[in-house]
Amino acid sequence: MASIENGSDLGIEASLFKTADKLRGNMEPSDYKHVALGLIFLKHISDSFELKRQQLLAEYPDDAEDPDAYLAENVFWVPADARWSHLQANAKQTTIGKLIDEAMIAIEKVNPTLKGVLPKDYGRPALNAVMLGELIDLISGIALGEGKDKARDLLGRVYEYFLGQFAGSEGKRGGEFYTPRSVVRTMVEMLEPYKGRVYDPCCGSGGMFVQSEKFVEAHGGRLGDIAIYGQESNYTTWRLCKMNLAVRGIDADIKWNSEGTFHKNELPDLRADVILANPPFNISDWGGERLREDGRWKYGIPPAGNANYAWLQHILHHLAPSGTAGVVLANGSMSSTQSGEGEMRKAMIEGEVIDCMIALPGQLFYSTQIPACLWFLAKDKSNGIARDRKLRDRRGEVLFIDARKLGFMVDRTRKEFSDADMAQISDTYHAWRLGEGYADVPGFCKSASLEEIRSHGHVLTPGRYVGAEAAEEDDVPFAERFAGLQEVLEGQFREAEVLAATIRARLAGVGV
Repeated sequence: MASIENGSDLGIEASLFKTADKLRGNMEPSDYKHVALGLIFLKHISDSFELKRQQLLAEYPDDAEDPDAYLAENVFWVPADARWSHLQANAKQTTIGKLIDEAMIAIEKVNPTLKGVLPKDYGRPALNAVMLGELIDLISGIALGEGKDKARDLLGRVYEYFLGQFAGSEGKRGGEFYTPRSVVRTMVEMLEPYKGRVYDPCCGSGGMFVQSEKFVEAHGGRLGDIAIYGQESNYTTWRLCKMNLAVRGIDADIKWNSEGTFHKNELPDLRADVILANPPFNISDWGGERLREDGRWKYGIPPAGNANYAWLQHILHHLAPSGTAGVVLANGSMSSTQSGEGEMRKAMIEGEVIDCMIALPGQLFYSTQIPACLWFLAKDKSNGIARDRKLRDRRGEVLFIDARKLGFMVDRTRKEFSDADMAQISDTYHAWRLGEGYADVPGFCKSASLEEIRSHGHVLTPGRYVGAEAAEEDDVPFAERFAGLQEVLEGQFREAEVLAATIRARLAGVGV
């Protein structure tokens, strides 16, 4: 199977999506997304159920129809009429939409953790029954004949890939529920959530959590070494998140309410070891005027017209004493002085909670063309552990990384980081935090002192600190290069004057 880790190679996920997208016809991607993802989820839990059922029939046949025997193994109980085999057998019936709805209702009824999560509008007249049948046939082939772990991984990858593709199809709206995988992977590789509590206050479809679990497993840990907490204000997106995590077998405490994290914080006592977040950029209608006296605003009262510094302070509030956080924000957050934001940024810098700043390349995000950056926060820069090694005391310093030249185009409009790009960024951060092998690289990274940052008015734009790339060995000094450019320019002026004189002479010759 071809790899899609760098986003450029087409594997089974891409082939499946291309075929599924053809079946969509004139249906809007935002509607079709729930149709396709709901069926992939149903296939996943049915496959897991059937595998467990076969094991029970062979070993403990009396337990094969006991829901508790499945729930004890973190397997969803699937009633007979809701099983994929039943739907596949009836895929060509005109009533297939109604049968899918009944299956979803039956599954929610016997699995309390899925209550209100699954889509249940497949039977609506506007949904073409032929398309549904063809989509069932397509999904039926996913992970066919694979063992439990491989099947779950493949279905999870397909679900994740479909999420990303739907986000691209929906544009701005799609980006609200999906953070590009290479951005999430970069953040996860930097913060290394091996164990402990991981939190996302605006968790979207749960990509931060999926990548965190992947990181743990890839480095020899176990699923469950991290405890996952999140909150989401969009009910539809919350449902996507719950299904995304369930497909991966990830147990998580994901809260929903329509008021949002600022106004109804569902996890007020949580102090997380790692926080990963991609809040909506520059949100102006966050209701900040009603929260002027909130205890979370340790570094200043965020302006009612922009929530960027409210997100940063909310996240700092929820960090454990040695916790770290990665936050995606608009570039303006690094330099804005409007409505007291400059003073809040100064207070955070002087308060030693900013560890690293990264400038990102353009075209990484589905939802916006606004240039973005990554903030890395640390509740205590004097200590901490990474890869079982103690971090050095980083007080008095901030690491700046300018990653704007990294990445590659995956299509005409969007860019991703390659594995090498992600390694370059994360390895630089680890070397700096550990004090092992780090060195400033002109044009890419710089460990700046507080004095340097003060001299720049507490602006955190990496380009101000990393400087220009090192000159090539055969490069000439600036004075010589300037003189050469001046000579070329003067020559061009002389050529222009000669050309103008020739044109004037010709015009005079014809009596114009």
